[in-house]
Amino acid sequence: MSSAFRVLLVEDNPGDADLTREALEEGKLMVDISVAVDGVQAIDFLLRRPPYETALLPDLILLDLNLPKMGGREVLAEIKKHPALRVIPVVVLTSSDSESDIVKSYELGANCYVTKPVGLQAFQTIVQHVENFWFTVVRLP
Repeated sequence: MSSAFRVLLVEDNPGDADLTREALEEGKLMVDISVAVDGVQAIDFLLRRPPYETALLPDLILLDLNLPKMGGREVLAEIKKHPALRVIPVVVLTSSDSESDIVKSYELGANCYVTKPVGLQAFQTIVQHVENFWFTVVRLP
């Protein structure tokens, strides 16, 4: 594994994307972050379709559920169809705390479901906890 952990952030809200990027960059680990702003772009990135032919697969995917073009549930289902992608942990990071969204996400193969908290400090803390857990506690393939 390279010295930096690779994260694909699938987030259509520019403010949340910036906050997530800042929280990851402020952490103790080196993280290389790629951002997809909709579900189609995320799948194109992961399958290395143009213009992402040289993209490296991420070590972790942070996935919002409410996305344009292709929703997060559909992205998750598509990821789990591909043997090379299904081993990448997917953390659903979304504003929804709906029980049906939580259950459906796990049924589709999410590795973790985190509801975005309200408030800047709480949001940054959650993102840093996710980063620390997945990159210091868990052994990734």
